[in-house]
Amino acid sequence: MPSPKKIVLLGATGSIGENTCRVVAKHPDKLELLAIAGRYRWRKLVDIARQFNVPHVAIYDEACCEEAQQSGLFPAETQFHCGLQGLIDVSVLAEAKLVVPAIVGTLALKPTLAALEHGKDIALASKEILVLAGKFVMATAKKHGSMMLPLDSEHNAIFQCLQGEREIDVDRLILTASGGPFRDFTREQMTGITKEMALKHPNWSMGPKITIDSSTMANKGLELIEARWLFDMPAERIDVTIHPQSIVHSMVQYVDGSIIAQLSPPIMTFAIQHTLLYPERGAGTDATLDFSQLMSLDFRPPCTEQFPCLRLAREAAVAGGIATGAFNASNEVAVEAFVADKIGYLDIPRVIEKTLESIANRDPDNLDELLAADAEARNIAAEKVIALGGTVAQ
Repeated sequence: MPSPKKIVLLGATGSIGENTCRVVAKHPDKLELLAIAGRYRWRKLVDIARQFNVPHVAIYDEACCEEAQQSGLFPAETQFHCGLQGLIDVSVLAEAKLVVPAIVGTLALKPTLAALEHGKDIALASKEILVLAGKFVMATAKKHGSMMLPLDSEHNAIFQCLQGEREIDVDRLILTASGGPFRDFTREQMTGITKEMALKHPNWSMGPKITIDSSTMANKGLELIEARWLFDMPAERIDVTIHPQSIVHSMVQYVDGSIIAQLSPPIMTFAIQHTLLYPERGAGTDATLDFSQLMSLDFRPPCTEQFPCLRLAREAAVAGGIATGAFNASNEVAVEAFVADKIGYLDIPRVIEKTLESIANRDPDNLDELLAADAEARNIAAEKVIALGGTVAQ
């Protein structure tokens, strides 16, 4: 019997990390956690390290890492890795087969690139990595023969729908979106949206940043940009449709008009398990759909007037260059300001649009130029927040 696939899990304390651990627990003969990483919540890493006997633990925050080492709560043989370099070190461990970047934002960019340079396969959950640096990440994966396996449910669905088909026969990719909690709101109703309302998703259990992004449909915009890189598909050939039930996770339309879809309940373990076990399959971690029960599947086009973040993301994807990274950076700044009660809900797309209008788009030649453009976009977005009456912590 082959030995289990050794996995490095970056972002073990988040919702993706929790569900990844559930899948690993379901298939201990096929999957093994070699390393886990978190940013601040090291006490949550203790339980994971003990449950799965994980030999390597990385903690991004240096003070938290030192506190964790001195706590005496981890198994005695635990090897600690601190800071950004610690995330990189566990990502290139010789025994690692698959690295799962599940950290919200772009923190996992350098560890992901390092893993690719060492020939590791990537199960990508941090969509911001491709949104910011798709050009460099995909080129690095190709150069070193690494697989970029999509772990997001929508991209994993497309990946499954493409299996066994010829690239030349693909016409369009169709991403499904729940529409979030405000899909049926009028523009007038949206003026009264509070932070508490935006943090309640009707279908999915996710972290606060992703939940708010889902409510504005910025998240679907990020997924559109990510799909452009993962599947080498022009943004003009990627559609989005509102599907409130979140059962059809995405679809592929072929040149003959046939459409292939992937269906499963709105539970992340389905996409995670497919990605971790690929190219194999195994018994499901959670119960699947029951077609003996009444079920409805509804679809409708999104309204970009109601959800301008989706329009702005598509425009950035078509423009290319640093525009997609600027979209992501300004969205992060705006969402942080909204959560801190510094701007209103409808100010989020305003900050993004004003940032995209203010930054000169260009095609970066290297990663340093790209990261400088990301910092520039964040500074511009912070200025726009202040102009709207908010303040941004320095």
